[in-house]
Parts: sequence; C-alpha cells; structure tokens
Amino acid sequence: MAGRKRSPGRKQTPEKPAEQTLSDYYKLNTKAVEDLVTADETNSPKVSQAELNRYRSGPKIRVASWVKVILLKWWFAGACCFFFYWGLGVAVPSHENLLLILGAGLGFVMDLLENNILRYYAKTPGGNNRWMMVTRKGFASLPLNILYGYLLLFLVILSYNGINAGYIALTGPTDTIPVGVEPILFGLLVTAWDLLLLKMKRVMRSMVADAKKQNGRG
Repeated sequence: MAGRKRSPGRKQTPEKPAEQTLSDYYKLNTKAVEDLVTADETNSPKVSQAELNRYRSGPKIRVASWVKVILLKWWFAGACCFFFYWGLGVAVPSHENLLLILGAGLGFVMDLLENNILRYYAKTPGGNNRWMMVTRKGFASLPLNILYGYLLLFLVILSYNGINAGYIALTGPTDTIPVGVEPILFGLLVTAWDLLLLKMKRVMRSMVADAKKQNGRG
C-alpha cells in the first residue's frame, strides 16, 4: 500500500525527545518557584488595594479592631443592666442591694466573658491587654474585676446624677427622674468610663517607664 503524500506547503516540525521535553518542563516550573520565593515589593508589580479586595475571602468591609472592642464592651455593659438591674428589679426591692448585684455582675462578666473573648481574638499573645484593666489570669483576677466593676458603677451613677441635674437646671423641677437607667445609655457610660480609665492607665505606665529610664541614665 502506497504511503500518504505529504503536503508540500506544510513543514514537518521535528518532535523533541521525551526526555528533553520533560527536562524543559521541570526547568520552567523550577524558575516559577524561584520567582515566587524571591518575590518582594521591589520586584513585584504594583496592585491596587481595590484589586486585592476582589480576591479576598470573607466580608469586603473591614471593621477596625478598636471599633469591635467598643461594641463588645458596650454590649456586655448593656446586657448587665438588662439582666441584673431590670431583670432583678422586682425580685430585689432594695435599690442599694440591686446596685451591689449590678456592680458585681459587671465584674463577673468582665472577668469571665469580655476579657476571655479579647484574649481569644488577639492576633498575638497579650495583643488585647491594653483593652483590659486587669490583665492577669487566675482566681485573683475575679475579685479585682469586681472591684473595678464597682468603680465603673460609681462613676456611672455620678454621670446619671450630673445629666439629670443639668436637665432639671435647664427645664425646671419635675416630679419624675428625667433620664432613667436603661441598657443603651448605661452601656455607653460604662464603656466611656472604662476607655477613659484604660487611657489613664497607659499614660501612667508610660510616665513611670520614662521616669525609670531617666533614673537609669542618671
């Protein structure tokens, strides 16, 4: 049987040996791996943040960590007001005892829930300690957080008294309390005083550290 004629217009491309083709394949992939390993900001193409966000998994809107911390503190403080102050208001007729329970509840929730959540979501060990007044762990942290809860409650009571006194001074005396205790405002006041005291703590620690450095140099 006669062989098939080759078309005169087509040029036959010689096939590479299998070993050479396989060698070129691995050379190509080795070069790609080397380029990937040695890649940095100097030899990589510029990519906009908007382009990077297109390929990022999870929610597109990123919330700053300090916003999450404020929302967490506000929510737990408001929950304490709702469950301890409102929830036990009928069962505990004495207002003084109710305030004692509320202050202790703030400390319990701060020690057992809030601080542990902050530790869990910290990017590095101790990364969220700046958002906690009591950073130590163990049994000693609970009574310290309860004392801190009473301090926050005392400051919040002063804030409510100041708000009501200012309201009465502007509008005149009333038969009822103008601004009562409710979870939203209570949580905001607790969070505001908590953040202010934490800021004061960081400033004082910085001042003490600077003083020690000055004494060491002297």
